[in-house]
Amino acid sequence: MFEFLSQALSDLRRTGSVWPSSPILARAMTKSIARVEGPRRILEVGPGTGPFTRAILRKLRAGDHFDLVEINEKFCRKLEKELLSKYRQRHPAVEVRLHCAPIEEAELSGPYDIIVCGLPFNNFPPKLMRQIFRRMFALLKDEGEIVYFEYVGVRAVKGPVVDDAARARLRRIGAFGKSLRRKHQGHTELVLGNFPPALAFRLKGSKPTKRAASTTRSRAGARAKS
Repeated sequence: MFEFLSQALSDLRRTGSVWPSSPILARAMTKSIARVEGPRRILEVGPGTGPFTRAILRKLRAGDHFDLVEINEKFCRKLEKELLSKYRQRHPAVEVRLHCAPIEEAELSGPYDIIVCGLPFNNFPPKLMRQIFRRMFALLKDEGEIVYFEYVGVRAVKGPVVDDAARARLRRIGAFGKSLRRKHQGHTELVLGNFPPALAFRLKGSKPTKRAASTTRSRAGARAKS
C-alpha cells in the first residue's frame, strides 16, 4: 500500500489514483478469462502493484501465456519480487513475462484472447489514448476482448476545477470512449465495491457480428449481379 501511495503521489498522471483497485473490481475486470477454452494468451497493460495481476494469476492454467506491460520501474520490481517470480516457481507450465516499457513500444507477440487494461485514460492526452487502443486492438484476436475501467463521474468531478483546455481534453476522451463502445459492441458494468466506484468496459475485437457479416455478403452478391 505504501509503495502504491508514494508512486501515485509522485506521478498521478500515470497512476491515476491514490488508492489501489479492490478485489471486487479485480474480479469484474478478469472474469472473462474463465470463458476462454484451451490455452489462453492474456495481456495486462498497466498492472501497477498488481491488484488485477493477482486475480489473473489465480485463473491461469498449464499451457497459458501471460504478458504484463508496466512503465513504472518500481512497480515492475515489486511485481517481479512479490508475485511473478514466486508464481513461475510454482507453475512452470505457465509462461509469464513482464515488460518494463510503455505499451506502444513493448515487444509483444499477439494475438491475445483477453487484454486487461488498468491505465488511467482520463489523465492521458487523447492522442496517446488513441495510440494505446490502436496497439491493443492490433494485438487482440478478432474474437477477443479488451477490458478497461474508469471511476464513476470522474470527468464530471474534474470538469469544474480544471481550465478550459483540460475540460476540452476530458470531453474528447469521453467522446472517444463512447465511439469505441459503439464500434466494438461495448458492455458496461457498474462496480460499487471499489473506492471510488468504477465502470468496467468490455470491448469486442474486430470480427464482424453474424448480422454484419450477412449484410456484407448480401451487398457483395448484389454488386456481383449488377
